Amino acid sequence: MEYFTSSPLFMPLVKLVGEYLGSEDWMHQLFHRTYLPAHYALPDPPVSAAACLFALPPHDDVDRVSRLPDTLLHNIVSRLPVKDAARTSALSRRWCGVWRSAPLVLVDADLFPATSAVSSVLAAHPGPIRCVHLNGCYMDEFPALLTGWLQILADKGIQELVLVNRRWPLDVTLPDTFLGMATLTRLYLGPWKFPDTAGLPSATCFRNLCELGLCNVIMESRDLDFVLDRSPVLETLCLEGNLFRLCLRLVSQSLRCVQIIVCFLEEIFVVNAPRLERLIQSEGCTPNGTCTKVKIGHAPKLHLLGYLELDQRHILEVGNTIIKAGTGVSPSTMVPSVGILALEVRFEVRNDSKMVPDVLRCFPNVETLHIKSGKTDQSTGKLNLKSWHESGTIECIRSRIKLLVFHDFRGGRGELAFLKFFFESALVLQEAVIVFAAAPSSIEEVQSKLDILGSMKRASETSIVLLTTRSDPQGGYIWSFKIGSGFSPADPFENY
Repeated sequence: MEYFTSSPLFMPLVKLVGEYLGSEDWMHQLFHRTYLPAHYALPDPPVSAAACLFALPPHDDVDRVSRLPDTLLHNIVSRLPVKDAARTSALSRRWCGVWRSAPLVLVDADLFPATSAVSSVLAAHPGPIRCVHLNGCYMDEFPALLTGWLQILADKGIQELVLVNRRWPLDVTLPDTFLGMATLTRLYLGPWKFPDTAGLPSATCFRNLCELGLCNVIMESRDLDFVLDRSPVLETLCLEGNLFRLCLRLVSQSLRCVQIIVCFLEEIFVVNAPRLERLIQSEGCTPNGTCTKVKIGHAPKLHLLGYLELDQRHILEVGNTIIKAGTGVSPSTMVPSVGILALEVRFEVRNDSKMVPDVLRCFPNVETLHIKSGKTDQSTGKLNLKSWHESGTIECIRSRIKLLVFHDFRGGRGELAFLKFFFESALVLQEAVIVFAAAPSSIEEVQSKLDILGSMKRASETSIVLLTTRSDPQGGYIWSFKIGSGFSPADPFENY
């Protein structure tokens, strides 16, 4: 952290962009949260620094490992740090060619000095290359070597690449050599400035790319459109820490999961994504006076959606209708496929609360509802129980929702009014989990909350009210690309 924030360029850049977007304070927080290395955004390397290889197990004089077939030996070597994997050639005649004939796995964190060692390894190994993680090179010569490295990786059939720029400035343009890596199946980049795709050949194609992560990458909307359009089997798209204005248009026959963390997007438009199952957004970054439009077009398999922030940071549009308080429900404003929905609501702000009924009516088949109670410094009126009942029947609450998870519960009147309405209306509710925003200060506080919630009238005899504190204060599940896009657990919002 000190490396970035002590740079003479850091504060002037924060001030300049902060003035442009209206809040220097907001920009300072954003830089700390996005442009510093984000371990949760990058996939784990496939090797372990603690891995050890013994040709002769303890108390055994028979070399059984060396008798294994080549395919298993290749598998063993690929799980070792590259320096140890290369040393296996000295074990015996049997091992002499194993490392060079196994697909290369290279993690620069296992090497020192990293830049010269990476060059040596890439020159020594004939390929193919299964996986390369270059995320620890701080040397000044790294950018100059990178073009050559990328060409070698392309020539030797790289499958998985994680490429991180750790040097200031962070807007170094990434060499466009990687755009020719047709064998890539997984690609994670950041922080870089994406190369201009305007003049690239139309034949450029990531025909094998299944997973793409862009972490703190500066790019234009047309460049992201270019990549998505030329990735015919892409299933997972992860965006983290995008700083500049970007419109995300999802037109893909293959995408199944899109996860967005701490990004400033003008629009998220699901145009045509027939296989999309998950659209996850957490910790949206929108400066004062701006918002992100979330527009749902053709997504017949969309099952999981959230967080939709009903605090003026998100505008929901279904079909061609912007959903507002009082919007009439119709088939064209419904997304019947969604079964898991997550909303963030400031219950102490009347206009935010009034959005909830109309938004829920857009998702008539929701069975799991996550509500995160947003903080506000100023209450502008709240809906009481009578106001909630006057909003009318909400079909998914009445006959669909089986699990309610209420996150960041503080016990405010607006929160309690909503919960009373919910419990009185939910006929099939099986379980309600109430997660405190902070650990209760005393047993008496817990008891008072239990008394209030326990006394609420409930329409379903089988509903259970549980109270707990958050198991992960950092919200790690929804911040993790691996968990959010891995389809396990089935509900990544279920962090309690």
